[in-house]
Amino acid sequence: MSIARVEHIFTNSIQVKQNTFATIAPAIVLAGEQMVQSLLNEGKLMACGNGGSAADAQHFTSELINRFEAERPALPAISLTTDSSAITSIANDYHYDEVFARQIHALGHEQDVLLAISTSGQSNSIVQAIIAAHERDMIIIALTGKDGGQVARQLSDNDIELRVPAEQTARIQETHITIIHALCDLIDHQLFGA
Repeated sequence: MSIARVEHIFTNSIQVKQNTFATIAPAIVLAGEQMVQSLLNEGKLMACGNGGSAADAQHFTSELINRFEAERPALPAISLTTDSSAITSIANDYHYDEVFARQIHALGHEQDVLLAISTSGQSNSIVQAIIAAHERDMIIIALTGKDGGQVARQLSDNDIELRVPAEQTARIQETHITIIHALCDLIDHQLFGA
């Protein structure tokens, strides 16, 4: 085992986070404000992703429903990655690409915000989720990486892309979770103060 290899991973992860902050910090603040506005307007926050991004979607919504770092009331949030019966029936009866879109058509409303997570930006299920959210007049906050892919190309002028300027999936995912924690902190601070 090589300490130098582990050091390289840590150093690279730190550098990606610093580059991301330098590139998109104002957009992260704007995304937090959009989410707060949704909650103030009696909307809810929905989140989706595949694989590690599915875990990140669940992580985000659990921080809102339960709590982040301070005691506060529960906030309305739904992870579209957790209902195995809905996901498998949609994938079986329609197509896997529709697993989040069908749920958004059923549960999404105009005041809601969708947090759409795709490290590559190429996930068809996330692209279809964005299309469905637009049909419901929802705002999309997209967590992406690389060149933003198809996800970035689906976004409207009202949406916000938080793109990690990196190519390696692991570094993108690590930075996504930092962004998610920043969003949770911004939501708590704006709604409930210090």
